[in-house]
Amino acid sequence: MPQVRYTTGAMVLHWLIAIAVIVNWRIAEAAEHAESPLRGEIMANHKALGVTILILTLLRLAWRLTHKTPPFASTVKPWEAALARTVHIIFYVLLIGMPLAGWLGNSLYGQAVDVFGLFTLPALPVGEDRDMGGQIFDIHAAAGTLMLALIVLHVVGALKHHLLDRDGNLYRMLPVGRPKA
Repeated sequence: MPQVRYTTGAMVLHWLIAIAVIVNWRIAEAAEHAESPLRGEIMANHKALGVTILILTLLRLAWRLTHKTPPFASTVKPWEAALARTVHIIFYVLLIGMPLAGWLGNSLYGQAVDVFGLFTLPALPVGEDRDMGGQIFDIHAAAGTLMLALIVLHVVGALKHHLLDRDGNLYRMLPVGRPKA
């Protein structure tokens, strides 16, 4: 019987990353509206969760490279499959690039990144350059906006397949339901 859904490991990593990204966006929003010193405390959680997302994403990417993905339902049009693959590639680029950019930005401010008291990422040996750090953080924020737009596109696509096409595509990433081949 052909594989019609992602493996349990892929599902767990997908949903952990999805939840972590949404929570981290909300943490960043809260920090933006907070006054110092509370802002710094909130941002410390944003940074730590960002490193966690990076680790989970690297695990997810390793999992994906070592485990076969299920094919799309036969009803999925070629342009839809191409769009889905493109969005997934951009997700991986952002999920890896954004935390690295955040680490670089912090490093340019001469700051290490504490990860929930478990370990600390030392500042990268780039020297202090607050102007460049600010530019990196601006890019990081723009990438966050792109990430949110892609999440909306991803969810709308999943709902379209589930509610309109009724092709069972959503069930490929859930442990319940019946994906169609």
